[in-house]
Amino acid sequence: MPFSLIDLLQALSAGLLVGSTYALMCIGLGIIFGSMRVINFAQGDFLMLGMYAAFYLTTGFGLLVFLGPYAGPIIAAFLAGPIVFLIGWVLHRYIVSRVTGAGVAQIEGAGAYGQIIVTLGISLILQNGGLIVFGSTPTGIRTPLSRSSWEIGDVLLNQGRCVSFIVAIVLAGAVYLFLSHTRLGKGLRAAADNSQAALYMGIDVDRAHRIAWSLGVGITAVAGGLVASSQTFQPYVGFDFVIVMYAGVVLGGLGSILGAFWGGLLIGVVQQMSTLVLPYQLQNTTIFVVFLLIIFLRPQGIFGRLSERT
Repeated sequence: MPFSLIDLLQALSAGLLVGSTYALMCIGLGIIFGSMRVINFAQGDFLMLGMYAAFYLTTGFGLLVFLGPYAGPIIAAFLAGPIVFLIGWVLHRYIVSRVTGAGVAQIEGAGAYGQIIVTLGISLILQNGGLIVFGSTPTGIRTPLSRSSWEIGDVLLNQGRCVSFIVAIVLAGAVYLFLSHTRLGKGLRAAADNSQAALYMGIDVDRAHRIAWSLGVGITAVAGGLVASSQTFQPYVGFDFVIVMYAGVVLGGLGSILGAFWGGLLIGVVQQMSTLVLPYQLQNTTIFVVFLLIIFLRPQGIFGRLSERT
């Protein structure tokens, strides 16, 4: 199917806008895997919690109604992060920590198998608990920004996604600076690189893992709050995004925060560009074709060798 230069620019711009939110999701997942080496199958469900937290803050309880329809949803997306951060902290303290960390490495039932079972269990609980609490009816946050576009030449840019793009870039930059230049961030990286050496240096590895887990799910929840203003969602929406998150993290390079960002951005661009030649329903198929090509040509990911820890 032939397409014009305008169509190409429109798909590229849409891919960058959507990909920035994907990049934020991938950063959250990348922090957890990079710090703890835990494959968190519940990450998409923490994204779902972020969506519902932003929804109820904006419309359900009207707590942010005084901010208006423009600023309210953005502030709600930010506040979804601390809310899910606390939920993640509690879950790690009483459940996840039982199968992760240096102290349980030799315990039967710990390790990769225990982590997979525990995170799958958390995922099922969050999904079905969300179904009971929130119901199955799709909902969303309707804002004037999400219904309006800026016109640059012949290219239309959705205003809501443009604002989400700016928020995602700023937050991703803040996370990078936090991990690279703060004492706590350096402690998290040290615990990730060598937990035994970090213990000898006086770093509380269990606390570092708890912070990394909570920070990872909190950042992903902010991304969920941003997505909530551009599409409808229900308690099982997390599964649609967890595949995208893992594809982005692996593409960028496992353990690389910078790689997770670029991997998520690439996923968004590929997804939107594919609509030029393929039906909408086959977007994710294109993602996995690119995913398999990268794995075949560069198994460590785009940034796996150059920036294993960033």
